[in-house]
Amino acid sequence: MPTKFAILGDGAWGTAIGILLAGHPDHRVALWSAREENARILRERHENVVYLPGVPIPDSVELTTDVGHALTGVDLLIVAIPTVYMRQTLEQIAGAASRVVLAPGVPALSLAKGLENGTFMRPTEIIRQTLEVHQLAALSGPSHAEEVSRGLPTSVVVASTDMELARWIQDRLGTARFRVYTNTDLVGVELAGALKNIIGIAAGICDGLGFGDNAKAALLTRGLVEIARFGTTLGARRETYYGLAGIGDLITTCISPHGRNRHVGERLAKGEKLTDILATMKMVAEGIYTTRSVHAEAAEKNIPMPITAEIYRVLYENKSPLTAVNDLMLREQTSEK
Repeated sequence: MPTKFAILGDGAWGTAIGILLAGHPDHRVALWSAREENARILRERHENVVYLPGVPIPDSVELTTDVGHALTGVDLLIVAIPTVYMRQTLEQIAGAASRVVLAPGVPALSLAKGLENGTFMRPTEIIRQTLEVHQLAALSGPSHAEEVSRGLPTSVVVASTDMELARWIQDRLGTARFRVYTNTDLVGVELAGALKNIIGIAAGICDGLGFGDNAKAALLTRGLVEIARFGTTLGARRETYYGLAGIGDLITTCISPHGRNRHVGERLAKGEKLTDILATMKMVAEGIYTTRSVHAEAAEKNIPMPITAEIYRVLYENKSPLTAVNDLMLREQTSEK
C-alpha cells in the first residue's frame, strides 16, 4: 500500500521535502497551505515562486488548504511551520474537525529549528502538547531547501527516542542524493538546530563588518563550544554536537549565501535596524527569536553564553555590532578548556 505524508507548511523546506518524497512511486504527498492565495499560486504554477523559484513541484504532490483532507489516512505528519508560528497554527488545526481524522498513533516529524519564546519548548514538545501526538521525531542537519529541491547531495539526521520510528523515517526519506542518519538524542538534535541560528547571525555580522577567515573560524569553534555547553546542561549528549545536527549544520548556516540568519547579521552590521530587516524578509530567520529564548534560559540556569549574550544585545538592546565584537574580544583571557 502507498505511504501517505501530510506536510503542514508550504515554505521552502516543506516544499523541498514534499518534492523529495514525491520522487518515490509508492508515496502520496499532500502539501497543506495555511492561506488560500498561496495554495492558488502553487496550483497554478506548480512552483513555489516565492521560496523555491525555478524548481517544479511534481503533479503527484497534492496542494491543498483543506487540512482535514490532508490528514485523512496519513501515515506520517510532517510539520514544516516556523517555531514562532507553530503553536498558533497547530491549535487552530486541533480545534477543527481535523482532529477526528488524524488517527491515534500517527507519528509526527518536525522540520523546524527553533525554540518557543516564553515556554522554551522545542518544536516536538509543541506538537505533542497541541496535537496530542506521542510518537515524535525531528529532522536536522546541513540541508538548505534550495539544494535539496534540486537534488544536490545532502546528509541529515533524524532524531527520535523511538529508534524504530527513526529507522522507518530514514527508510522513506533516504535517496541516492539525500542520506539520512539516525540518532536517539532528540533533545540534543533539536537544541543544536535552534542554537546554530544564533551563531549564524554572528557569522553574518562578521561578514558585514568585513572580517576575515580567522574571525569566522574562531566564531564557529567557540560557537560550537557554547552550543554544546548549553545543550549538555539541558540533558543532551555532547557527541551530538560533533555530528550533522551540530557542527555540520553550523558550518552551512555560517558560510552559505542561502542562510537567512547570516543574512540578518550581515544587514545589522551594515547599520540596518532589526525592524526594517524584518519588514523586508519573506522567510523567517528563526535565530532572531531563538536568541531571546536561549538568552533568558542561560541567565536562569547560569550558563555562560558570551556570544549569545552579545547577539541578544545587538538584536534587542540596539547595541552596535562592532562594539559587541570588541567586547567579546576584550573579555578576560582564559583557558580553552
